[in-house]
Amino acid sequence: MKNITPEEFSRNIFDLIGKQWALVAAYDKEHDGLPYNALTASWGGMGVLWNKNVFWCFIRPQRYTKEFIDSSERISLSFFDESCRKSLTLCGRKSGRDGDKLSEAGFTPVVSENGAVSFREAKLTITGRKLYAQEMNESCFTDPSIVGACYPAKDFHTMYVCEIESIVEN
Repeated sequence: MKNITPEEFSRNIFDLIGKQWALVAAYDKEHDGLPYNALTASWGGMGVLWNKNVFWCFIRPQRYTKEFIDSSERISLSFFDESCRKSLTLCGRKSGRDGDKLSEAGFTPVVSENGAVSFREAKLTITGRKLYAQEMNESCFTDPSIVGACYPAKDFHTMYVCEIESIVEN
């Protein structure tokens, strides 16, 4: 394991999130059942906001993982090699409400002392402390074609902005 700073991060975030996908995870020790959950995501990004190094991700309201994210102080983005593609697909299609999909996918959750979730099998994990959350609003879209193409059910994402606390490469 190697800790790197955001300034040392040199990976292509468009490739990581858009093509390789991320497993977005959060921990809630008060939750009934498993205290963590995760979902597969291909929308998000990284940059500088409010003079902080941040990442942002988007979660639909019906996703079970959103309950964990809303009650947690931290969110993690984990990335895996191509051999985990089927497992990531499973985590994107199955709900944690119906059982331990992470175990079924072959992922081993590791919860840190500060409540961040990572996965033993991940090649890269970015952990952040939530700074901001806002539900997307249809009236804010300046290009209405996005609403029709991405939100036919009007189930607009919540956007989360997190200050990057750690980046760990395995």
